[in-house]
Amino acid sequence: MDFNNDKHLDVCQHIEFGLTREYERSPHLTDALCILALENAKVAAKKQFGYAKNESVSGASEIQGIIEWCVAIASERVGKVNDLTLKEFIARLEKIRRSVELHSGAGNRSYFEFIRKYLP
Repeated sequence: MDFNNDKHLDVCQHIEFGLTREYERSPHLTDALCILALENAKVAAKKQFGYAKNESVSGASEIQGIIEWCVAIASERVGKVNDLTLKEFIARLEKIRRSVELHSGAGNRSYFEFIRKYLP
């Protein structure tokens, strides 16, 4: 999982900025909930563009901030900035979801501890 050679690295950083904000706002947000939120954000972003009509998005309040943040980024960027496609955006959400899984082994919020070292 290489972030350095990603032509849409700024999209990944933008998503992670929102994740950091949600971790800071919500002390009960765990890496497991973050993973759930990112999975739901993929569906919500597809729905925003008229796809995934038969799929549902969780209404759990503790993950809504992440879902809304990701959908807002998709709305701002897909088809508008650097030729980002919906498929590429979903791939960035998946890349970050895998990173959360990879860095979540040292506690309930270990991904947050990992990413906040890299974000302003």
